[in-house]
Amino acid sequence: MNKKVMAILVPVVSVLIALAISTVIILLIGKNPIDAYGALIKGSFGSKQAIADTVIKTTPLILTGLAVGFGFRAGVFNIGAEGQMVMGALIAATFASNFGSLPPLLAIPLTILIAMSVGAGYAAIAGFLKAKTGAHEVVTTIMLNWIATYFASYMVTGPLKVGSGTPKSPEISDSCQLPVLMKVGAIEMSAGIIIAIIAAIFMYILLNKTTTGYEVKAVGFNPYAAEYGGISVGKNIVLAMAISGALAGLAGATELMGVHHRFLGELSGGKGFDGISIALIGQNNPIGIIFAAFLIGALRTGSNEMQFIGVPKHMVMIIQGIVIFLVAADRIVRTIMIRKRVEK
Repeated sequence: MNKKVMAILVPVVSVLIALAISTVIILLIGKNPIDAYGALIKGSFGSKQAIADTVIKTTPLILTGLAVGFGFRAGVFNIGAEGQMVMGALIAATFASNFGSLPPLLAIPLTILIAMSVGAGYAAIAGFLKAKTGAHEVVTTIMLNWIATYFASYMVTGPLKVGSGTPKSPEISDSCQLPVLMKVGAIEMSAGIIIAIIAAIFMYILLNKTTTGYEVKAVGFNPYAAEYGGISVGKNIVLAMAISGALAGLAGATELMGVHHRFLGELSGGKGFDGISIALIGQNNPIGIIFAAFLIGALRTGSNEMQFIGVPKHMVMIIQGIVIFLVAADRIVRTIMIRKRVEK
């Protein structure tokens, strides 16, 4: 079967299998699966507020998924999207709180550029260490995550602290806030989703239509053959990590500029780590990552509605876990699909 078709079918079949298994679990706890999934859909897309909330949750997941997925395509495991997102948002918040005199046409791109540059630089540290010393990027990015977390905690409880309660930085200037596309009650859906989709399309073109993308994929596929062919492995590892970090920093910028309008102690909320599962479900394809992020975003938004009919919201985590397992162990799904095809 065509590889591109399989790349689409494996995640889709994985989701269907996960829903089937979850149906059995829901029955075992004495609940109606149809009611449960109906509540899930209603909570995700049943109203303007639900749609806005789903899109808000999806936006950073697209970008962190792209960050991790791009690293995977280069053969590097960027587990540090969380830290890169935090550092990008933190430094951007520091600058954006003083941009009140700049017009939005300058302030918004500048804030985004700062967040992406900081994320890229922070990720490039791990890339440089891998290229020059052989230090494994999983270890270095995890360590850099902790540095970012504690540094951000220090900043919002010390030098940048304002008010009491949740540790937070000063509010960014109005000129640095992303335009609002939809407002429903207290929920504001910003233009961040447009930025995320544009970023995904750009990454697709970069990977599939440019020399840089070819070199990055060649290094990821076989670094020895790539080096023999004249491609600099070290340069592409650092470049891949920097681009990956820039995308994570952009995720931090959309949260800062479109949702919270300040740096909060829990701004990232594990979204950098979520990027790992989204990249896997999306098969490291930028377009696939968009749909994977929407799936996870919708599941998490709809889980609140499921609780009202007595289904634990942790059921969503079970579905997500099964999907990730089946996509990661895609040979299981492929075997099932091939067997069904042979039986026909």
